[in-house]
Amino acid sequence: MARLLFVLLFCGAALAQSHLELVPAQSEARYRVREQLVGLNFPNDAVGVSKQVQGGVRLDRNGRALEGSRFTVDLSALTSDEARRDNFIRRNTLNTAQYPLAEFVPKEVRGLSFPLPTSGKARVQILGDLKIRQTVRSVTWEGEVEFRGDTAVLQASTAFTFKDFGLTQPRVAVVLSVDENIRLEVSFTFRVLER
Repeated sequence: MARLLFVLLFCGAALAQSHLELVPAQSEARYRVREQLVGLNFPNDAVGVSKQVQGGVRLDRNGRALEGSRFTVDLSALTSDEARRDNFIRRNTLNTAQYPLAEFVPKEVRGLSFPLPTSGKARVQILGDLKIRQTVRSVTWEGEVEFRGDTAVLQASTAFTFKDFGLTQPRVAVVLSVDENIRLEVSFTFRVLER
């Protein structure tokens, strides 16, 4: 009987999971690339933003992401302060007519305690696979999540190069040069559906 109770408790713990669902209206994804503009003596950060984001994650008690965990960003919705840059990126760098979405499939989240708290902050690492166009690469996001009752707010970033994903660096008349490194940032608000 004691052994059966142990098995039932163990199975229950193994099945326990946390479920966070993205709130698209309160979330966005950004790219940040250092560039040198014509007529300026100092570098500038080009920042493009997409508010078209979807997704959610289910985690087991070890922080491993369960099947179905996934996030997408509509790359065709990326906008910056320069329309010519945006058009080049959509047509040439990302080819959003054919590949409109970037997809991130999380594999593991490190730094969380379970069950998830209702308040406080935690430094996290999020490991998983990022797909841009037809290329998939493993990336690690570094960030912080703040718990506010049934809401969790994540600020995180990762970095890679244009070459890592076979992307063409932007070339427009007002830009002298573009750095090889791309920084991706997310500001995601989640509903905590299960702790």
